[in-house]
Amino acid sequence: MKRVAVFASGSGSDFQSIIDANERENFCELSLLVASKAGIFAAERAAKHGIESIVCSKKDFASAEEMGNALIDACKSRKIDYIVLAGYLSMIPENFVRAFPDRIINIHPSLIPSFCGKGFYGLNVHRAAVEYGVRISGLTVHFVDEQYDSGAIILQRAVPVLEGDTPESLQARILEEEHKALPLAVKLLTTGKIVKEGRKVTILP
Repeated sequence: MKRVAVFASGSGSDFQSIIDANERENFCELSLLVASKAGIFAAERAAKHGIESIVCSKKDFASAEEMGNALIDACKSRKIDYIVLAGYLSMIPENFVRAFPDRIINIHPSLIPSFCGKGFYGLNVHRAAVEYGVRISGLTVHFVDEQYDSGAIILQRAVPVLEGDTPESLQARILEEEHKALPLAVKLLTTGKIVKEGRKVTILP
């Protein structure tokens, strides 16, 4: 069974959605939570379910490369197969991405390539969508490369932007879909149902 590390920066609701789905279907081994800072609620979720957690904060390292090396050591020593960014708000160091090619995925709360890239995270994404006046937003699960939100797309889900939506109300509805899409993507990835060729991703039956 494939071993998965989840990276999180906040409450960990996306992380919880993976835990819940995996407890129902047992498609992977959730082996590690990497928290971007101490004291986040995601770490409490990990402890409750017997999942090891560590803190890896940018401020504790002299450079991104040094942080990347620490993450590489943490994941390789635990024989991690895949990394899932679930509400992780830091840029992944390039050397870490190179160490796990096509083995890191992220969920982003918009339909990439709209409202993505540097600075587009959390409510910033939904505020931009509402202010632009789009009728449809949503989410994207994608592979991670060395750039912000630019890796090959695995799956997307559309969510309508309603009259009178605020960034908060849109975020809440998209989050509901995130909690379905991310566990599905992790299941597909860890059970060998995803084939990636360049930017083309095929999901096998």
